[in-house]
Amino acid sequence: MRNTTLTKKKLTFPHVFSLVFFLIIVTAIATWFIPSGSFARQEVKTSIGTRTVAVAGSYEGVEKVSEDGDLRQGFGSILMAPVKGMQAAAQVVFFVLVVGGAFGIIESSGAIVAGLSALIRKLGKKDYLLIPIILVLFSLAGSTNGMGEEAIPFFAVFLTLCLQMGYDSLLAFFIVFFGCRVGCVVSTINPFSVLVSQGIIGITGNPQLNFRMIAWVVYTALTVAWVMWYANRIKKNPEKSLCYESDRKKRDEIMAKTAEMDAHEFTVAQKLICAVYVIGLVVMVYGLMKLDWYMDEICAVFFVIGLFAGIVSRMGEKKMAVSFLTGMKDFMFTAAVIGLAKGILVVAQDGMILDTILNALVNMLNGTPTVIFVVLLYIVMVLFGALVPSSSGMAALTMPVIAPLVELMGMNPEAAVTALHHCCGMAVMIFPTGSILVAGLAICGCTLPQYWKTTWKFLLTLGIMSCITIGISAVL
Repeated sequence: MRNTTLTKKKLTFPHVFSLVFFLIIVTAIATWFIPSGSFARQEVKTSIGTRTVAVAGSYEGVEKVSEDGDLRQGFGSILMAPVKGMQAAAQVVFFVLVVGGAFGIIESSGAIVAGLSALIRKLGKKDYLLIPIILVLFSLAGSTNGMGEEAIPFFAVFLTLCLQMGYDSLLAFFIVFFGCRVGCVVSTINPFSVLVSQGIIGITGNPQLNFRMIAWVVYTALTVAWVMWYANRIKKNPEKSLCYESDRKKRDEIMAKTAEMDAHEFTVAQKLICAVYVIGLVVMVYGLMKLDWYMDEICAVFFVIGLFAGIVSRMGEKKMAVSFLTGMKDFMFTAAVIGLAKGILVVAQDGMILDTILNALVNMLNGTPTVIFVVLLYIVMVLFGALVPSSSGMAALTMPVIAPLVELMGMNPEAAVTALHHCCGMAVMIFPTGSILVAGLAICGCTLPQYWKTTWKFLLTLGIMSCITIGISAVL
C-alpha cells in the first residue's frame, strides 16, 4: 500500500514591502483607466494653524493627454515612485528614525525593565495591586510611545508571577498584551500613529488631545475592570481556565525561572532615567497643548531623554552611538514603509486620479448618516490593519484618502486620525498578523482559539466603543 502524505498549505500574507510595491503598480495601471480631475483648494484658518482643504462640489475633470503632458503613469514612474515617496515623506521618516534612536539608548540603559522588575518585587504577592498598576503602566506606554514588540520579554516575567500566585497563563498574557495594546488603541501622543497621521494630512499640534486623554482613562479603566474580573474568576475556580491542564505542568517547572525577575537591580541611575522619561512626557503634552509643538520639538525632547539616559548610565560615547543606531535600525522598517507607501500617493497625484476617487466616494456616501459612515470606515480600516499591522505604515497608506474623504463628508479630519489608531490597534488584537499577539501567546503557552474564546465579548465591546469614539471625534 502506498503511503500518501497530505500537507496543508499555511495561509501567509505578503510582506508589507511587497504589498506596497504591488499597490504602486496597481495605482499606475489605474491612471490609464480612471478619469483624471481635481478639486479646488483653499486655505482655511483653524485654532491650530492654517490648512489647505478641498472645496466640496468643486471637482472638475482634466484631459488625460493634453499639450501639458501625459498623466498616464508608466514603467519609469513605477520605478521612481519609491524614491519620490521617500523624498516627499522625509520629515516623517527622519522623525521616526530619531525617536527610534533615542528609544534605543533608553532601552540599552535597562531602566524600564529594571523599574518594572523592582515594582514587581516590592508588591510581592499583593496581586490585587499588581494587576491594575502594571496594566495602567503598560497602557500609558502604549498610548504615549506605541509600546508593542518591546513588551515581549515581559510575558515570561508575568507568566512566572501569575502561576506562582494561583492564576493562569492567559492572565499573564492579558496583563501585558491588553495593557500596551489598549493603550495603542487610545493613543494620546503616540508619535508612530497620532503624530505621523497628522503629519501626513497636514494637521499640526494635537487638537483633540484632551478628548484622547479622556478616552484613554475610560478604555484603560474598562480593561482593568475586565482583567480583574477574569483574575478573580480564575482565582476562585481555577478549573474554569481554558489553560488549566497545561498550567498544572508549567507550575512544576516554573520555580526554576524565578531568578530571572530578581536579576534586574534598580540602580539610582535607572531611577533618574525613569523620572526624566516621565518628566519628558509631561513636557511633550504641555508643548503640544500650549506651545504649538510638533515633530521637530517632540524629536528634540526624545533626543534629550536619550542623551540623558546614556550619560547617567555611563555608557560612553561609543556605546551611546551604537545604541542610537540600533534603535534606528529597529524602526527602519517603519520609516521605510512610510516612505514607500508615500510612493503610492505620488503616482496617484501625478496621474491626478486621487481626487476622482474621493469625488466618487463622496457621491456614493452622500447623505449617509454619520453612524453608518463611521461603522463602514471602522470595518474597512480594521480589515486593512490586518494586512498592515504597523500603525505608521497604515497611516501612510490610508491617510491620504481617508482624511480628505472624512473632511468632504463635512466631518472633522481628526476623525481619520482617531480611526487610524483605533482600527490598527484593534486589528493587532484580533488578527494573528501582529508579532506581539503570536509571540505573547507562544511564550505563555496559550493558543489563538483559547484567546478568542475567552475574550470575544470584551473585544466586541471595545469595537463598539471605538465606533462611538470615532463618531464623537468626527463631530467635535
